[in-house]
Amino acid sequence: MAAEDSDRFVTGQTALVVPVPEAEPAVRTWRERYDPAARAGVPAHVTVLFPFLHASLVSSGTCAVLDEMFGRHPSFDTRFETCGRFPGVLYLAPEPDLPFRRLTEAVVDRWPEVPPYGGKYEAHPHLTVAQGQDDAVLDEIEAGLRAVLPFTARVPTVDLVVFSGREWQHRASFALR
Repeated sequence: MAAEDSDRFVTGQTALVVPVPEAEPAVRTWRERYDPAARAGVPAHVTVLFPFLHASLVSSGTCAVLDEMFGRHPSFDTRFETCGRFPGVLYLAPEPDLPFRRLTEAVVDRWPEVPPYGGKYEAHPHLTVAQGQDDAVLDEIEAGLRAVLPFTARVPTVDLVVFSGREWQHRASFALR
């Protein structure tokens, strides 16, 4: 959920994310200090779609469609071995990233009114470690990450999370096949 405005989450916003618990030992300390999503309760993750539909529009029918849609996609392994950057953002790049792109494409094909990042940015699968920092801070974090890379993660689910006004809360998980 790395975007310029991500420290200003809105009550009722939702996101579809792939949790990456295998990343927590490597990134937790950095994310707690430098990623607003972590401070708001989101675990290490790769975003499938942010923002998704407002929470008031996510019904049991919506969840059934998501469950069926994601169930058509195979679970997969991904590897994190390199860092990448957007302006002011440091992230870990998943390889391969095509399975993440396919998940995003499936959701956007079904709900074209919710493009990635509200249409401000292209979808680019990544695991945000820090944002809103100058290059010197990002350089320091990247140097620290090199010591713990690479690692591999299994991707068996996509989670729906909702911002309560204070924190992000897990609402549902959808299994990949």
